[in-house]
Amino acid sequence: MKEITSGTVLRARREDVELRTEDGLTLVGELALPDPASAMGGAPRATLITLHPLPTHGGYMDSHVLRKASWRLPELAGLAVLRFNTRGTSSPRGTSEGEFGDGDTERFDLAAAVRFVEERGLPNPWLVGWSFGTEVALKHGLEHPIRGAILLSPPLRRTSDVELAAWADAEPSLLALVPEFDDFLQPDEARRRFAAVPRARVIGVDGAKHLWVGERHVRRVLDEIVAEVGRVDGDAVATPLPVEVREDQLAG
Repeated sequence: MKEITSGTVLRARREDVELRTEDGLTLVGELALPDPASAMGGAPRATLITLHPLPTHGGYMDSHVLRKASWRLPELAGLAVLRFNTRGTSSPRGTSEGEFGDGDTERFDLAAAVRFVEERGLPNPWLVGWSFGTEVALKHGLEHPIRGAILLSPPLRRTSDVELAAWADAEPSLLALVPEFDDFLQPDEARRRFAAVPRARVIGVDGAKHLWVGERHVRRVLDEIVAEVGRVDGDAVATPLPVEVREDQLAG
């Protein structure tokens, strides 16, 4: 058995993709799907549409929690993971066209991602936003037929009170994972702000910081994502996820 470490890449079907926005931009990304040989089988149980941290401060599709989700969750949880660079954002995959829109014009980027998932026939779409990505999810997620939104380190800086309150009577589930030592919004204040959405679940994570540095915090995030998807969709995968894998589960 091999321990899963920060650099472990598990098997999956990985494909470079391009998303086309309604305002004429091309965004670059990657889709990771369960390998047909995996215990979960080749058909994904659900689809994670990931939204990265603030690109003007180093956020992109390869921000480490999202990258590790794509490296691990297709194999360990049978989830499809879509990562992409929002407009004007660069990564080793390439640069998406356009300019940073401060969370507003990124509504077109999210729409392009949802449309891509629909066109591919991928099931049960979920939004997984991190920091700035949570703002995009909260501001624009309810425009789309999603199962829920999972928020990592939500700053609640760009999301208005009206936009947040709109989730109160909406059908998609809402889960916020808030680090104890977050730089922008800590658990007690997060619970106060999310009181506008009584059905939202706010989980404070002891010892964690905004960037979720450290393997134990990454594992906690991935476990909570998988548990929430299973809780809502009724197709639960046992958590905590394995921390060791067989040789044949590693990417070739």
